[in-house]
Amino acid sequence: MPGHTTSSVREKTTLPWQLALTVDRDSPLPLAVQVRNSLRRLVENGSLRPGTRIPSTRQLAHDLGVSRSVTVEAYEQLAAEGYLLTKRGSGTTVSEPPASQAVPTLVAPDRDRESAGALWDLRTGTSDIAAFPRQEWIRCLTAVINDAGRQELSYAPPAGVPLTRHVLTGYLGRVRGVRTRPEDLMLTAGFAQGLALICQVLIDRGHTALGVEDPGHPGEREFITSSGLRPVGIPVDQDGLRVDLLERSGVRAVLMTPGNHFPTGARLGTDRRERLIAWARAVDGYVLEDDFDSAFLHRSDRLPALQSLAPDRVVYAGSASKILAPALRLGWLAAPSELMASVEHVRSGWDIGCSGIEQLTLARFIDTGALDRHQRKMRTEFHKRRAVVHRQCAAHLPGTRLLGRDSGLQAYVELPRHLDEQALVRAARNRSVLVRGGRFYTLADTTRPPALVVSYASVNRAELSRSLAALGEAYRELGGAAR
Repeated sequence: MPGHTTSSVREKTTLPWQLALTVDRDSPLPLAVQVRNSLRRLVENGSLRPGTRIPSTRQLAHDLGVSRSVTVEAYEQLAAEGYLLTKRGSGTTVSEPPASQAVPTLVAPDRDRESAGALWDLRTGTSDIAAFPRQEWIRCLTAVINDAGRQELSYAPPAGVPLTRHVLTGYLGRVRGVRTRPEDLMLTAGFAQGLALICQVLIDRGHTALGVEDPGHPGEREFITSSGLRPVGIPVDQDGLRVDLLERSGVRAVLMTPGNHFPTGARLGTDRRERLIAWARAVDGYVLEDDFDSAFLHRSDRLPALQSLAPDRVVYAGSASKILAPALRLGWLAAPSELMASVEHVRSGWDIGCSGIEQLTLARFIDTGALDRHQRKMRTEFHKRRAVVHRQCAAHLPGTRLLGRDSGLQAYVELPRHLDEQALVRAARNRSVLVRGGRFYTLADTTRPPALVVSYASVNRAELSRSLAALGEAYRELGGAAR
């Protein structure tokens, strides 16, 4: 066909193979773009499998009859996007799927299917998406795009846009006491990617296990297992994680929610914080602090981030998923300098960073005070919803006990010991209420009384009252009110 050329090469085994790649000299698309797009399609449709060796830039340029600069540009772009892997002396091959794509999501994939037909969803894992401040976000996004030059519209550094790292460092220092520098803070694709990065760094440093709170997030435990580490449950009581049991566990790193334990709402006390830091230093280990809902804790309930006590031993992690919306896929890690170097090394082999436009929009959202205003509004609203839970539990679930303090995103409701937790969950489902029992969050600690974990993050006060009244009907049916 006029204007088209096909490239043929041979593998080291001397068996002939055909690289079905063409360029059209009459096309308005630059030749480098054509080569890049064609190669990308071959990888995405499975024609080129991971590990497949492809021609050198020099050989492909010769075969296609184009300048070598054309193939060099195409290969560099595809390498930056994670499609190709180039090693000196080994040639160019198709990359393995990024490790960040190989680990499972922290959100249950069957959540929507389970929700079918239910009126009220009181399960954890969601935020109040309906309250997302659309107009203020749009104003910030519009301003960012209007001001964007070549640099802002190009690829952001893998660790994050410098301006956003600077703004976020100041913000976290102001509201959480986090002690870090912009160069030790990384923007990630949500908390999940941050956790995956830390897991890989720990594995590279010889760790085989990671301590987790028990009860805790079951999705995170599966995530950790898929990453190659063994989750080791550390029991939690009314004062937070049992540091004495952590000391006996043999692990050298632990993932925890010290500010407001998920799901019980316990706060790690001052004495345990100090003992935890001493443990981390003694074992040359790390604490990964998941600060998932501190934005919604009342000032009287809110201690500074654990990281503020030991920036050399605590990795601070947060995200926009709960405070704004999960769809933004923005998270952050603040790590000790020597650990961040390893995190950046791992990240460089996975992807080329998050959306620079979204990062700059977040920076402007913080700078204009919009994030502070939104959080104050939501703190007030969630406090009112928590009060509804108190009233309705007293009225419809007598004999139960709410753990934790009066802020956060969910309530841990201890049930009478004689009650069948799972039977209550099923009975609630029959009344169109979706809720999870305490055992759903447990790894190994079977000593805890039966419980329900009631999320009020995405249900307004009126619907929350109705759902808890319906839950009370199921509770009475199973004899929950019996003394």
